[in-house]
Amino acid sequence: MSFELLICLVTIFALAGIGTPIGYSILLGSVAYLGFAGLDVALAGEKILQGFYKSTILLAVPLFIVAANIMNAGTITDRLLSFCVAAVGRFRGGLGHVNVVASLIFSGMSGSAVADAAGIGKIIIGMMTKDGRYSRGYAAAITAASATIGPIIPPSIPIVLYALVSKASIGSLFLAGILPGLIMGIVLMAMNYYIARKRKFALEEPIPLRELPSKTANAFPALLMPAILLYGIYGGVTTPTEAAAVAAFYALFLAALFYRALSAKRLYQVFVDSARSSASVGVVIGGAFILNFIVIQEQIPQAISSVLEESHIHPIIFLIAVNLLILFLGCLLDATTIILVIVPLFIPTCNALGIDLVHFGILVVVNSMIGLITPPYGILLFVINAVTDIPLREIIKEIWAFLAVLVLALLFMILVPDVVLWLPRVFGYQG
Repeated sequence: MSFELLICLVTIFALAGIGTPIGYSILLGSVAYLGFAGLDVALAGEKILQGFYKSTILLAVPLFIVAANIMNAGTITDRLLSFCVAAVGRFRGGLGHVNVVASLIFSGMSGSAVADAAGIGKIIIGMMTKDGRYSRGYAAAITAASATIGPIIPPSIPIVLYALVSKASIGSLFLAGILPGLIMGIVLMAMNYYIARKRKFALEEPIPLRELPSKTANAFPALLMPAILLYGIYGGVTTPTEAAAVAAFYALFLAALFYRALSAKRLYQVFVDSARSSASVGVVIGGAFILNFIVIQEQIPQAISSVLEESHIHPIIFLIAVNLLILFLGCLLDATTIILVIVPLFIPTCNALGIDLVHFGILVVVNSMIGLITPPYGILLFVINAVTDIPLREIIKEIWAFLAVLVLALLFMILVPDVVLWLPRVFGYQG
């Protein structure tokens, strides 16, 4: 490790350690590297501009953020919850199942775990804790756990970012996320059913089946969004970036015109909130562009790849080791930082070991999402705490069971790549 790189890393960790946002920490650490290496500090601006100008796919990020915020501001979330209650609320642990199914559906529109947790979290937790049917900690824990599905099923902001750094097909990545997302939903519902029986949670009063068609029809336009997105991409109608624009426009059409639930004043606030969220992500992306230049300058990926090739490590062992590292880092860093800064280090090794980049990408995203609920620093735990005021200790006490089954699901995806790659191959992916 060179002295300049050491200065860069010390600066990043020191700034992050005193509470500086990670994006600014990366930017300042990278500038410190350029200064000590005798390079023109203006390179920082050049690399950021080059990165953004060459990556039109990044336009999808703010568009998906806008779509998620519009759905939260309108009544789309409420309509989806009513549909889920009618469909699965009648079973043991009913509102827990509603929680997971709502996340599965909402994930097909928002692409963001935080948007999922903030969007339906407060509503569904209020439903679950009403009259003391579920404990506050349990309701918050299953809400946080189910929100991890958000960025797995398309559209997905983390998958867009992974496609940026890996050059893997974003369409294939979107398709590859569908089955893993469903598996995560199934294991969470199975654990919820087991706990509901063990603790003898009361059964919900079932909504008459005759009301199901009307509630389905009410939510059907919102349920169409994932199908529209995937058809646009795979039907050759839109690029992924254009599909994100379609998602934002479709959400606006539903909330403002079809359901008539979004005022001009509220729409303005949606755009302001979306701009702030997009800027936060953009700062991290900009820092990552400079840091990736530094990583290449130091030839770190080549060094890692060379060491692993010489040690003749098995691809499965490599995947397990990398996933353990990401699982640990997920306790400390957000998914955006992991995908943009850490993951590019391992892409050359994946190519050398013959590991499919679509498979690797889904594992990375799933793992990063599990990190969002891993104590003590899981971001989703803090989001749920912020929107509900439920103490963190109560949430952490209940999260472990759901965390365990998600890790088992991740291990299954590592050992059985066909689970991830089957659907992309059906649509012609050759990986």
